[in-house]
Amino acid sequence: METETKKALVCGAGGFIGSHMVKKLKSEGYWVRGADKKYPEFSMSEADEFLRGDLTGQTFCDMVCNIEFDEIYQFAADMGGAGYIFTGEHDADVMNNSATINLNILRNVKDYKPKIFFSSSACMYPEHNQLDPNTPDCREDTAYPANPDSEYGWEKLFSERLYLSYHRNYDVPVRIARYHNIFGPEGTWTGGREKAPAAICRKVAELPKGGGSIEVWGDGLQTRSFLFVDECVEATYRLVQSDFTGPVNIGSEEMVSINELVDIAAKVADKEVEKNHIDGPLGVRGRNSNNDLIREKLDWDYTMTLEEGIKKTYDWINEEQLGNIEVEIEQNVSIFTRFLEWMDR
Repeated sequence: METETKKALVCGAGGFIGSHMVKKLKSEGYWVRGADKKYPEFSMSEADEFLRGDLTGQTFCDMVCNIEFDEIYQFAADMGGAGYIFTGEHDADVMNNSATINLNILRNVKDYKPKIFFSSSACMYPEHNQLDPNTPDCREDTAYPANPDSEYGWEKLFSERLYLSYHRNYDVPVRIARYHNIFGPEGTWTGGREKAPAAICRKVAELPKGGGSIEVWGDGLQTRSFLFVDECVEATYRLVQSDFTGPVNIGSEEMVSINELVDIAAKVADKEVEKNHIDGPLGVRGRNSNNDLIREKLDWDYTMTLEEGIKKTYDWINEEQLGNIEVEIEQNVSIFTRFLEWMDR
């Protein structure tokens, strides 16, 4: 007897983690519908069907959710790196847009109750537990008393409670993960919304072969851990297949300073890199995943070292950047050629 193909909806399928999640689900044999305002920037979506539109609109969200899915993966959000989140200029949009998407989706699923995954963030942890760069405390049970350091973090905390309330009141089987700085190929690497690994890899890639100096926000002593995207989607998939609701951390425990992150990127690029420390948005002084709970509940742990992940990311960004330069050169040559032809008339 043939097993019926599972149907999954990936909201935010045009984004970094969402597009990788689509690939994971297809490899597991799912029929996948993707939904987002944009298509993936760096590759074709592998979704069987891709609906393009704004999930903050209830009408579009209703259309996206017009069939009964076995599983829904909700990544759609208004977000970016520190240069976007911590300036304060986007707070209203971040809170309104992300919360509205979550409300729209949950209204559609409370009656037929698919498994639904919500991607929360380590940004919801209280600032007072992350003041010491050497000993941040990000265990799941330290979330309260609440004190996130950004409106992005507050919205994630609110939406966690929103999903859990639908779980309690309507028996919707939710799964919640708190992501810790996911990175890797096909993530935004320029334009202002990129996160630290991509930004640093780009800056190092832009240097000549002999090396040079790059700008680093703050003193570079702030600490973080970073998880490669393939490991993120594997842990996410494992969580959704489990009976564990969460919230649970999905991250790496390999904590480094931003200065050390620059050194790793310089090493994989084989360049001498000096750090020019400047003022800039920073976030908390220290943040590191604690994986005790996910090891206990899901028997999952990260396996890739940060250096291995940065090598993959740097190589991809370097190729993307070289490709952009080559396109620009070809365009300039074409313009110059047409100009010479015009002069010869």
